Amino acid sequence: MVAIEFRHFKTGLLAALIAVGIGIQCHKAYAAESETLIVAGGCFWCVESDFESVPGVTGAVSGYTGGDIKNPTYKQVGKGGTGHYEAVRISFDPARVSRETLLNMFFRSIDPTDAGGQFCDRGETYRTAIFVSNNAEKSLANAVKAKAEQELGRKIVTPVLSAKTFYEAEDYHQDYYKGRKLVVTRFGPKRQAEAYKRYRKACGRDARVRQLWGSAAPFASGH
Repeated sequence: MVAIEFRHFKTGLLAALIAVGIGIQCHKAYAAESETLIVAGGCFWCVESDFESVPGVTGAVSGYTGGDIKNPTYKQVGKGGTGHYEAVRISFDPARVSRETLLNMFFRSIDPTDAGGQFCDRGETYRTAIFVSNNAEKSLANAVKAKAEQELGRKIVTPVLSAKTFYEAEDYHQDYYKGRKLVVTRFGPKRQAEAYKRYRKACGRDARVRQLWGSAAPFASGH
């Protein structure tokens, strides 16, 4: 009886180990399939909010990139002179949404004709850019840029740049658009989510994007 129970135990243990092994392999396969796209489109709260709504995007992280100062803070970047952009690292499943689709959406969610910032946010921190890691990504980004420029009928100044180290922004910037923390704003004390909505509208982001891109703007009609 004891021997039978032990055999059953070994059989169950083996099955459990096999299941765990399969789970690990599936997780590795999923991780290998995930890709990233880093873009700068003005306020990183807005870019993060826009792209986290896209099916196939598995996450978006606000941060800083493009400069040479290591581990920059929001205060440092905001003062200017660091070379860093407010940027967002978008993680996505290429089986569900392509890099080309995301790039097309990016151009149509910003004002790519403005070299001095975005909407009410001015200065080097808020310039637009696409960051690429290899020649294939560079060629694709430039092709999408040329297509967007032709559609818009105006010169696009958003550069395609070689990727540098991406530094994640402070925790309070992540998912700011849906935060519940009470913050003091020029509109008075507001929850982060409400403060974000008011800021976005006051900054004129969606109004300008609609003016430029009309019905081709993927996010402006939702705000």
